Amino acid sequence: MAKVTIALAGNPNAGKSCIFNYITGARQHVGNYPGVTVEKKEGLCTCGELQIQVVDLPGTYSLTAYSIDEVVARNYILEEKPDVIVNVADASNLERNLYLTTQLRELGVPMVLALNMSDVARNQGIEIDCQAISKVLGIPVVPTIGHKGEGIRELLDEVVTLASNGHHPASFRVEYGRDLEPELAAIQQVIEKQGNSLANKYPPRWLAVKLLEKDEDLRKQKISPEILRALTKSAKKLKELSGSPPEIMIAEARYGYIAGICQEAVRSSVETRRQMSDRLDAVLLNRGLGLPIFLGLMYLVFQMVFTLGEPPMGWIESAFEWVGGIVSGWWPKTSESALKSLLVDGIIGGVGAVIVFLPNILLLFLAIAILEDSGYMARAAFLMDRIMHKIGLHGKSFIPMLLGFGCTVPAIMATRTLDNRADRLTTIMVAPLMSCGARLPIYALIIPAFFPVGLQGWMLWLIYLIGIALAVVSARILRSTLFRGETVPFVMELPPYHLPTLKSVIIHMWERGSLYLKKAGTIILALSVLLWALTSYPKKEKYDQDYQAMTMQTEENFLAKIRDLNSDLGLAVNSPLLTEAIGAELAKQAEQENYYEHEVGYAQAQERYDHRLQELKEGQGGPLLTTFLEMREKVDQAHQEFDQTVAEAGLEQGSPEYEATEKQRDAKLAEAEKVNPQVYAAVAKFREDLEIPYKERLTKIKQAQEAEDLSYSVAGRIGHTLEPLLTPLGFDWKIGTALIGAFAAKEVFVAQLGIVYSVGKAEEGSEALRDRLQENYSPLQAFSIMLFCLISAPCIATIAVTRRETGSTGWALFQLGGLTLLAYLVTLFVYQGGRLLGLGG
Repeated sequence: MAKVTIALAGNPNAGKSCIFNYITGARQHVGNYPGVTVEKKEGLCTCGELQIQVVDLPGTYSLTAYSIDEVVARNYILEEKPDVIVNVADASNLERNLYLTTQLRELGVPMVLALNMSDVARNQGIEIDCQAISKVLGIPVVPTIGHKGEGIRELLDEVVTLASNGHHPASFRVEYGRDLEPELAAIQQVIEKQGNSLANKYPPRWLAVKLLEKDEDLRKQKISPEILRALTKSAKKLKELSGSPPEIMIAEARYGYIAGICQEAVRSSVETRRQMSDRLDAVLLNRGLGLPIFLGLMYLVFQMVFTLGEPPMGWIESAFEWVGGIVSGWWPKTSESALKSLLVDGIIGGVGAVIVFLPNILLLFLAIAILEDSGYMARAAFLMDRIMHKIGLHGKSFIPMLLGFGCTVPAIMATRTLDNRADRLTTIMVAPLMSCGARLPIYALIIPAFFPVGLQGWMLWLIYLIGIALAVVSARILRSTLFRGETVPFVMELPPYHLPTLKSVIIHMWERGSLYLKKAGTIILALSVLLWALTSYPKKEKYDQDYQAMTMQTEENFLAKIRDLNSDLGLAVNSPLLTEAIGAELAKQAEQENYYEHEVGYAQAQERYDHRLQELKEGQGGPLLTTFLEMREKVDQAHQEFDQTVAEAGLEQGSPEYEATEKQRDAKLAEAEKVNPQVYAAVAKFREDLEIPYKERLTKIKQAQEAEDLSYSVAGRIGHTLEPLLTPLGFDWKIGTALIGAFAAKEVFVAQLGIVYSVGKAEEGSEALRDRLQENYSPLQAFSIMLFCLISAPCIATIAVTRRETGSTGWALFQLGGLTLLAYLVTLFVYQGGRLLGLGG
């Protein structure tokens, strides 16, 4: 099958990505152009007997090299020589879009013009004569509606025709007027006479125009003294003739040519009316309402992330628990195999603790994609433009900072659109303060664990706002000290509002979400294994305390106290009946701990218990024992149902729903009490005074042993070394250990906590981890943890891309150290201030 390469070129917001997504669907991938950090999107489609490779070039307003994007787009066209260029133009703003079109035509490459968003043009009363434009430009012109797929088939047909026939468009030139044309001809003659590499690489007339426009990229290349002399001479002469520099004269001539095309081919309705976009902008861009609306939308996005993300998170968590159970079953239940621990605790537990937050990540990216595709994000940038200038940043800086909410790496890469180095460096330094998607798992773990449902959205909103506020303050300080200089003016384009298509939104969401999954399958997997090893080794052979003896003593004390219930129950004071029954139950539980439920040993332990219990029931006092055990089962069931309902529904204590559930439990208990008040009182005393304290004591013994194991490990020793430094922040050595992993990737913080708090466990889930966190930390400490993770040094990938974009290891280290120091100082102030105000700690 023959293969054809086409390149999509066009202005930003012209709908180029919609056409690319519609043509390629899922058959696309993203990388970088060689040697630069500009994103390269490629995809495939089949049209008849041709396989078409589609390259989506960076959006650009012209081919004059003001930014890396423009250089990349231009060089790809000239050096890679795609078979056909598809120039995507916004039909509702044709005059501006044709500026790039004329530049592409001057290159003399095979080209099709796609007049996209033709429906928007029609709704605005604009009629375009495609045949007239085709005749003037000498290329096929096809009206399209990218997000609906209309005109795409006709567009591809024209592409196939051009590629199959090897057709090259008719010669084309813009007449630049009586002053410019002689000078262009003179420069072109010198270029052709010199015959250097530039003349072989670019069309001579096009090269003459670009050099006279003072194209930065071309002027950096090797230019002969003869050409430079010709350029200087022509520029001086033109300046004397018109009073304007040559680049202004060229732009005016080109726009004059374009105006002539539009005069012939474009008709607008005489009726003047405000469009829907104007009416919406009157509200959304209002000086008083615009910013509150933007902040409100962000809050709704964060609230949606938690509300809709919770159920699928539970499904994923259950799935990983199920997988962990299956893998654990490959070994005996009591096995201490290192491989079993690696697979279950290290890989499944570590990666699972990160994958469980994928629904939150996808929902956040879904919301951002909808806002971007609808055109609202451009309005948000416009709203923030005034603020950006007040803090000394370029208006364009808002876009990279906004991208930082998804991932800091592409956010820093996006700063290449900033022409001013001071703006660029400042934006790079503060971009990590925009809370990226990798931090979301940390918030999604901690916020539901420490804050009631009604406050969860507000807490997430607050964390994001703190990051924005710190970025603003930091940028202002940097621009006033290290990066002084004037801010370049910027006029921001506001594209028409669009109704996002499901396909486009899903593709954008998945592009970003898949990066998160790739992280989980690569760097997080590797780090989870490393962190498992650090938390598991070396093994401690002799403990500081005899935990086995402590457990046995706790059990003996528990059984001894049970005899105190004999008189309450109506049994003889020294009767061993109840003690033996509970003792048999404990023996059964201890034996079953060695087996899985499907194993024979598990069933045999149950049989032995049932047999012994039946013997006790048939002996003296048996009826009372039977009544006690039945009453105990009813009471336990009532409490279990209450706890399960509260947990599943997320009921807050004191809420009407909580109180209603509590009344239902109390009604069941009252009904049980009516049956036999004396036995009910004995059961209640057993439960509250004996059984619950006994289980709590066993849990504390187990946790103390786990803590000693972890403290002895490599990770524990590192954490203990850091603990004196972290104690003023409210952190212990376990948090310090997790923060070490967060330097590699923020998501690893969650995975590390899962490993830290699940040593020796076969199954681990976020609910269990949240419970452990609640036992060890206060809400103030939890907030301090989130604050430190928000501000502190970003992941290794961010530091690496900072070094690459700035070209300096020094700036990368400055970012690393500066953000870490800022995180420490801010967290110290918040935690110690909170303690002084009596907020806990």
